[in-house]
Amino acid sequence: MRTALAKARGAAALLPALLLAGPALAQDAAPTVNSGDTAWMLTSTALVLMMTIPGLALFYAGMVRKKNILATLMQSFFLAALLSVVWMVAGYSIAFGEGGAYFGDFSRLFLSGIAANWDAPFSLGSGDGAVAFTIPETVFVMFQMTFFIITPALAVGAWADRIKFSALVVFAVLWSLLIYAPVAHWVWHPNGWIFALGALDFAGGTVVHINAGVAGLVGALVLGKRTGLGTENMSPYNLAFAVIGASLLWVGWFGFNAGSAGSAGGRAGMAMLVTQLAAGAATLAWVFAEWITKGKPSVLGAISGAVAGLVAITPAAGFVLPVPAVIIGLVAGLAGFWGATALKHWCGYDDSLDAFGVHGVCGIVGALLTGVFAYGPLSGTTADPAGISGSFSQFMIQVYAVAATFVFTAIGTFILLKIVDVIIGLRVTEEEEREGLDVSLHGERLG
Repeated sequence: MRTALAKARGAAALLPALLLAGPALAQDAAPTVNSGDTAWMLTSTALVLMMTIPGLALFYAGMVRKKNILATLMQSFFLAALLSVVWMVAGYSIAFGEGGAYFGDFSRLFLSGIAANWDAPFSLGSGDGAVAFTIPETVFVMFQMTFFIITPALAVGAWADRIKFSALVVFAVLWSLLIYAPVAHWVWHPNGWIFALGALDFAGGTVVHINAGVAGLVGALVLGKRTGLGTENMSPYNLAFAVIGASLLWVGWFGFNAGSAGSAGGRAGMAMLVTQLAAGAATLAWVFAEWITKGKPSVLGAISGAVAGLVAITPAAGFVLPVPAVIIGLVAGLAGFWGATALKHWCGYDDSLDAFGVHGVCGIVGALLTGVFAYGPLSGTTADPAGISGSFSQFMIQVYAVAATFVFTAIGTFILLKIVDVIIGLRVTEEEEREGLDVSLHGERLG
């Protein structure tokens, strides 16, 4: 949503004026909801929710062993239910309450005040910095809820096969409110300090992917390696599930990125186009890198490459043109392949399903390359006739935003994990892990 919340930059600077132009022409008319924009945002919201259930649920479940498939499906499904309520109770208020530079406020707890303007456009911020929307706030709340849901669900992939369900539930609530929501406020609310800094994050490179990837990495380090890693067969049981899940993620990502335009228009169209191109380019890069280094192109490599490209284009989607999108995809495919293979082996951590290797690494790649390739008329940076108009100053702003998110999330996640570990324990016993989480945690078995 960074472009919908852009602060007096380029074409996005015209958004409030354009949305409120009606009253200037018709003196007694009030701003009205645009049905086309609303319809697109409703569709996008459904697409993003589909990314978690069933998309991410199947993607992750297809990459674990048979004895953990149901438990892995349960993690995504239950988080979708749990975090929907948490978002209504406090998440939305912390992320999008007016607040200050670092934190929202508690004025919108339980979505207080939403009934009064349920069918009217709304705005965030105040004064000259206010940004108006042509959709009802209910639609904005629901769209942002889907981001709130999927982010911790992505991080869980790094801890597959070994985290206690009770620990996951408690951690997800704390992390979503104390880590995700503040970062969302920093980046996407007009009052946020990263917003004021001028960092570009169209649909969640920092807020979603770096956030989730770093949390996954810290969790993997704190929990330790899976029992039997390196001596037992950890091969995915059902890659067909993973392919179906990755396909749903790919399609759903159009809602994730193009929906972040906040309206149905040219920016949404560009975001959709570059999303497809980056995903395709990253798939090719990962597959050919694997083919060259390992001798065979794998199905797992292809779907991982697609996700890597989708992750990397997320912060840039509404700010770059097609050729840069392909470059971002190619770089992401190679970076993701390195992050999911060499990096974790060199460093010795057990990122089970490559949450950091793909989301963390490629989120960083995408955020930084946004500063390199941002196109002036789309991003508010200085235009370049070649369509590649990033600058060193914008790149350094991106570096600052990435570093701040990385450090805050790493420290905050570590503290929360340690608190949960002291209270209820994080990891299942070795016996439960060997038996499988389906039976030991849920009393069920697949087949």
